Amino acid sequence: MVDLAVRTFASANPVDAPPVLLVHGFCSDGEADWVGTGVADALAAAGRTVFVPDLPAHGQSPSPAASAEVTAPAIAADLVAVMDRAGVSAFDAVGYSLGARIAWELPAAAPGRVERTVLGGLSPAEPFTSVDVDQLHRAVREGTEPADPFTGMIAGMVRSHGDRAAGLALCVEGLRATPFAGGAWNAKVPPVFVVGDNDELTRGIEGLAGEIGEARLVTVPGAHHEVLGGADFRAAVLSALSR
Repeated sequence: MVDLAVRTFASANPVDAPPVLLVHGFCSDGEADWVGTGVADALAAAGRTVFVPDLPAHGQSPSPAASAEVTAPAIAADLVAVMDRAGVSAFDAVGYSLGARIAWELPAAAPGRVERTVLGGLSPAEPFTSVDVDQLHRAVREGTEPADPFTGMIAGMVRSHGDRAAGLALCVEGLRATPFAGGAWNAKVPPVFVVGDNDELTRGIEGLAGEIGEARLVTVPGAHHEVLGGADFRAAVLSALSR
């Protein structure tokens, strides 16, 4: 288990609704995805208590010791531990990109505790299955450029984070070992999917959303890296979580 760093935003005018857990994307952190975009403040202004953790090897959180600590179920368990330490029972969750993939695991990690969920920028296929992890680790450790172009792109992303690169590579390995495969949704309320109208990563999400009973799919302007900062995404989150 990785002990995650977390920021908490308390509302000056709390409403009768559960706290919200915000889960950021790969090679980002809670500050960039949720604080800098105004999402955390918007939720707090709406009366919600907000928890903004950094995933393992991201932001202020420590790196894992092994890839087994950063499979998707293991990271979800770390997030549930954040809520446990805060004394939170029921909660809403919002994830973006990798954060959405991890948020998918939360109903299994916290049975009966997840209420409303927003899955933003979720890829219906696991992108990390295409990564050659041996080449990735060599690229981080030795600076060797991967022969595989996609692995080279991921290597460039993780190496841009300096001494965090080795931990991020372990995250890729752990997530690759537990690829996203969809399946049944076991939370109290069907999720709301939010995707950009120019987001190639989420292509095919309609099929996944259609498999889950009353799940809603909301389309907002932007490509994958643009959606989070948009007013339409914030509005979609507030609407999906409102009581």
